[in-house]
Amino acid sequence: MMGASTLTTGLNIEDHDGFYAELLALHEGRSEAESAALNARLVLILANHIGDRGVLREAFAAAATSLAGDDRGGEG
Repeated sequence: MMGASTLTTGLNIEDHDGFYAELLALHEGRSEAESAALNARLVLILANHIGDRGVLREAFAAAATSLAGDDRGGEG
């Protein structure tokens, strides 16, 4: 387990538009239920990769805040 990390909220993915296109393509042809299940599996796989509960809590808070205010990311 790693520690003392903080969540990166600024753009941090090379070719982020290409990544988003790949993510959308992953959902093509799937039902809403299949897409929800795929997202849940993806979240758990990535959470395991991150492994830092503090960073994951920051991500929970950022996701909840973005739902409330439609904030699509920030600097950080």
